[in-house]
Amino acid sequence: MNICIVGLQWGDEGKGKIVDRLSEKADLVIRYSGGANAGHTVVRDSSEESFKLHLMPSGILHENVLCVITNGVALDAEVLLGEIAGLKKRGIEAKNNLRISGRAHLVMDYHKKQDQLSEDSLGKAKIGTTVRGIGPCYSDKVMRTTALRVADLQNMDGLKEKLKRIVEYKNTLFAALYDDNEPLEYEPILEKCQYWAEQLAPIIVDTTELLHKAWGQNKNLLFEGAQGTLLDLDHGTFPYVTSSNASAVGLPAATGLPGRAVDRYLGICKAYSTRVGAGPFPSEQDNKIGDYIRDKGHEYGTTTGRPRRCGWFDAVAVEYSIRIGGINEVVMQHLDTLSGLKELKVCTAYHYQGKKLDFFPAEESVLSQVECEYETLTGFDQNLRAVCSFEDLPMAAQQYVQRVEEILGVPIRMVGVGPGREQLVSRG
Repeated sequence: MNICIVGLQWGDEGKGKIVDRLSEKADLVIRYSGGANAGHTVVRDSSEESFKLHLMPSGILHENVLCVITNGVALDAEVLLGEIAGLKKRGIEAKNNLRISGRAHLVMDYHKKQDQLSEDSLGKAKIGTTVRGIGPCYSDKVMRTTALRVADLQNMDGLKEKLKRIVEYKNTLFAALYDDNEPLEYEPILEKCQYWAEQLAPIIVDTTELLHKAWGQNKNLLFEGAQGTLLDLDHGTFPYVTSSNASAVGLPAATGLPGRAVDRYLGICKAYSTRVGAGPFPSEQDNKIGDYIRDKGHEYGTTTGRPRRCGWFDAVAVEYSIRIGGINEVVMQHLDTLSGLKELKVCTAYHYQGKKLDFFPAEESVLSQVECEYETLTGFDQNLRAVCSFEDLPMAAQQYVQRVEEILGVPIRMVGVGPGREQLVSRG
């Protein structure tokens, strides 16, 4: 069974936990999009510190799983090597079970600088980037002549020539566009590349070939998406999106496998909505309700630490993500966070200029002005952390999940009631 896991909201849905849980039955776990701007948290045991992963596939905690980073990822080698070192300190030899695509593009120091300069220049028009250099890296991928790929680390003579030319170009560009008078030096960047080459050379492979062989051998493939569908470059709330196709539609281009290689598309959502940074957020609660959800759910970015904007569950947005991603089943996370609220609301429709909309409008000019139509449900007070079966949930909690399921039109197969591996309640 090959499964693709994607977020159905604006990221931070808890994908890492689900990937970790399902990795028990996987042969390969494949990270196929985004970069170090993603943050997947995995709690292996409630007695130990959680694992916070940015590039490393979340299946790395399972010894018998091969983890793969494909061509669709913007690879920050410095971050990845830091994660490898951190895992080693905790007894996990990540390199033994990790393979990286030579076609993946490298995030360089000048990408991070460009990200910061660009964001600063926008003033109030900032889009809320994590300033990790992901966008500029993907821009260079499209430009081609200023791009470096992981495979370039296997040919240092060729890389030296490319890098020197690119650094000169970037310094000229930054000075002209941003009046930057602190040019980057070529030599320190080259030294980093030489170190990356030494460390990563043994695990750089053609992951397209690797995945096709695994598929042909009927291996169990688990695809791990990054961010969320509503941040998809083409189908999200543009321009407040990420720089890659974060929805399920991006999988074929980012892996080299056809869409039919996936048997089951599993969408992850929270029992409420969150968003980091700027952009329209129809169901946002910039009030005591939003503050309660943020504090109770520890809603602060894994990558940036920024407080997340919080609001009621937006069924219009999630149903849209389900449609474009061909989602078969859903996992609802963080149901326990809603405990203590007397009333729970679900956005079931949008109204724009006096008319009810039939479809989710991804255009910022429309989405920022829609009004939510809410359905109010009864809240619950009980602590859900120790609940092991759906039937043991408070009746109001069960009814909340069942009503959301009815609105979305696809089954909610699992419900998260806490951060740990074991704190997932299955439904059928």
